[in-house]
Amino acid sequence: MTNLNKLTIKEFRDGLRAKRFSARETTEACFRAIKEGDKKLGAFLSTNEEPALETAKSVDASLARGEELPELAGVPLAVKDNIAIQGLPATAGSRILEFYKAPYDASVVTKLKEQRAVFLGKTNLDEFAMGSSTENSAYQFTRNPYDPKRVPGGSSGGSAVAVAADLALAALGSETNGSVRQPAGFCGIVGLNPTYGSVSRSGLIAMASSMDKIGPLTKTVEDAALLFRNITGHDPMDATSVPSHYNRDELLNFPHEKIRTMTIGLPKEYFATNLDEKIDNAIDSVIKRFESAGITIKTISLPHTKYALACYYIIMPAEVSANLARYDGIRYARIKSANVDHGNIKLKELYLKQRGLGFGSEAKRRIILGTFVLSSGYYDAYYKKAQQVRALVRKDFEDAFKEVDVILAPTSPTVPFAIGERTADPLAMYLADIFMSPSSLAGLPGISIPVRSSAPYSPENLPIGFQLIGKHFRESDILGLGQYYEKS
Repeated sequence: MTNLNKLTIKEFRDGLRAKRFSARETTEACFRAIKEGDKKLGAFLSTNEEPALETAKSVDASLARGEELPELAGVPLAVKDNIAIQGLPATAGSRILEFYKAPYDASVVTKLKEQRAVFLGKTNLDEFAMGSSTENSAYQFTRNPYDPKRVPGGSSGGSAVAVAADLALAALGSETNGSVRQPAGFCGIVGLNPTYGSVSRSGLIAMASSMDKIGPLTKTVEDAALLFRNITGHDPMDATSVPSHYNRDELLNFPHEKIRTMTIGLPKEYFATNLDEKIDNAIDSVIKRFESAGITIKTISLPHTKYALACYYIIMPAEVSANLARYDGIRYARIKSANVDHGNIKLKELYLKQRGLGFGSEAKRRIILGTFVLSSGYYDAYYKKAQQVRALVRKDFEDAFKEVDVILAPTSPTVPFAIGERTADPLAMYLADIFMSPSSLAGLPGISIPVRSSAPYSPENLPIGFQLIGKHFRESDILGLGQYYEKS
């Protein structure tokens, strides 16, 4: 069977058990695709070929012996390079971790190893997940498979491209403020940002700890549900991990009779006059699709939306400043090009040389901004005030969810922009995530789904995504609606 790398998780799972192909054949197909296509796309920072093939071979052997396989056994996955896999690089896209290898597995990786999933390698990202285009990586650009002159979104751009270009069947990314949903929208795939606390952050290199989450990037909503239900769960290694009681079956098979009784909210603040006409038309087609199914559509208001992005860019840099303080040039790894004479150098000079060379411009920008808003005399004026605004944003959603079950909005205000178009204007780059800031601050689950149409809404035939935002721990609502849309 050819084109095994193009399979969805569901197709692979069914075909493997029917013995139409093997896990090793599928893994080999993915590595062929990586070797042939990734030189132009730059999705992977490192690959893991020999161990991956060994895992696939062992899955095939178990199947031949008639053993029952876990749900994700043999599935070839890509993993963002800020998620730890023991013995593999974990650079977080930064020069300061260039020589670091993870000494342990992230909790999500442990769960997937128990499932006997196959890890193809580690994918590119904006440095420490700081960016919306994957242009901030210290190592390489990642390019959109629909148009290599355009960005794939970020910060999980490498994972999104690996899935969109069929280099992997699915991938893991991380999101703080749109870093799963936005690249999924730009690359025409599905990206699920779970409820904060539903998936362990243990082993995820921290950026902004009160908002960081790990989520799946997949070819279908059904695959997102399959991957999510195998990585969720309470973890004693993560103090922010919350005991949750998901109905595993409902995550994958949401009752159709419930869908027709749901109400979808359209926040008027997300459909302002600055929305790109192409995006507006595409989202309108999605709304009409749901309306034709008898689902109630209701206009709602989230009045503090206009403050969310500014609020995020105070809270996030403050947490970045604290989290990145650990990279001091002594622990983890050292930058050889710093030319440090360790016998004579003073500690302060060592810090300056290692951190000065180790961090890129965006990381430095956020560290400086975060240190400022936390400094004496400014904490109350900035950080404390932003946390108060965050509470108001969360209250907006609580009020809205008294009237609706799910909220629908565009994923991004524009189609993928050109590489280099926004690098000189950080504010323009930050605005790429404007529709995801409110739900990120509130810790809500959200999913980006490609708009399906026989005629492209973008003249360049670029992907357009829409997002569904759900109540806390109600991923089943957005996954159910998403699967209904996909199959309708």
